[in-house]
Amino acid sequence: MAETASITLMQNAKSIRDIDIKDKCILIRVDFNVPMDNDFNISDDTRMREALPTINYCIDNDAKNIVLVSHLGRPKGRSADFSLKHVVKRLERLLDKNVFLADTIESARKEQASGNHEIILLENIRFYEGETKNDIELSKDLASLCDVYVNDAFGTSHRAHASTYGIAKFVQHKVAGILLKKEIDSFAKVIKNPLKPLLLIVGGSKVSSKLSLLKKVLDVVDKIIIGGAMSNTFLKALGYDMQSSLVEDDLIPDAISILELAKTKKVKVYLPVDIVSTDNINQPKEIKISPSQDIPKDFVAVDIGPASVKLFSEVVADSQTIIWNGPLGVYEINQFSRGTFNLAHAIANTYAFSFIGGGDTADAIDKAGQRDNMSFISTGGGASLELLEGNILPAFEVLDKK
Repeated sequence: MAETASITLMQNAKSIRDIDIKDKCILIRVDFNVPMDNDFNISDDTRMREALPTINYCIDNDAKNIVLVSHLGRPKGRSADFSLKHVVKRLERLLDKNVFLADTIESARKEQASGNHEIILLENIRFYEGETKNDIELSKDLASLCDVYVNDAFGTSHRAHASTYGIAKFVQHKVAGILLKKEIDSFAKVIKNPLKPLLLIVGGSKVSSKLSLLKKVLDVVDKIIIGGAMSNTFLKALGYDMQSSLVEDDLIPDAISILELAKTKKVKVYLPVDIVSTDNINQPKEIKISPSQDIPKDFVAVDIGPASVKLFSEVVADSQTIIWNGPLGVYEINQFSRGTFNLAHAIANTYAFSFIGGGDTADAIDKAGQRDNMSFISTGGGASLELLEGNILPAFEVLDKK
């Protein structure tokens, strides 16, 4: 699992609170990659709210101006669907200030010179092809907008992009924002001196994305619950017929070796003992609960069953630290959300320190109405997985150290 040395190194990054920002131009890499409906209404502005402490800190400490840089989605070139114009109104309301949306870096530079706006939001950074390639010219261009670079986008801190990595080379002061510090300090609490037993819950659809994680965590965790479509591959590895369920057949040998390694290291692994399955996920005519080894012919596993909920809830109740990444079923569809929601309720009812790994898991906890009952909800799913694997995140590598 995460080496405590790498966590300490990341905790050692200088914070915006460690430097003087009065009369300085500040560029903050934020994460405004928020979910929207088909009419571009923001359905969850958590990531925007989490960025407010750093932005307000700059305002309160007399920064000359603030340029905010974010991505939204994965656009192919410039596209109105992925424009940050969809977030400007909400940002203005949250800050109670006017925000200028700069279409280009040049336009942001002109607006800075005019002094008309204290806060400038640069249009979607992924409209620039060089962003994901960590392009040196784009990095220089971004750096020309600031005296101080602040990374406050934990959700993209595992990416070595121009706005999260390359820019730092060309700026004198590069520091962590308040959210970035909060994320790494909360994670340190889970990894450095966790209260035992330490439970890891992993779900979601793919084993492949969490395979190296599962191998590495066996040295630190006491228990692992595997759910969601991920568990199908493990159940098939045990010889169960998963019918039409999503299974990564090529990873069955890996699943077997993880289960054997866990046994050697005395880590208890819990898999669903019963399954909710259906004849059709989107238009179900039949939904059945069956033991995991007895799924009806041609049915698809969509959730954990009530016996699994009871078993997993008991495992949760007997844990002191809980890390959860990935839902345990197709929670977006009402009929298949019960397992994930019940687990959220079970965690909320404990006194354990609960660290929730971003993305779908955070969304599921919101839908279960348990956000306020979790110890810490991370804004980055992929980034927190990288931390769990013991990796130093690129965004932290390039920041000034204390």
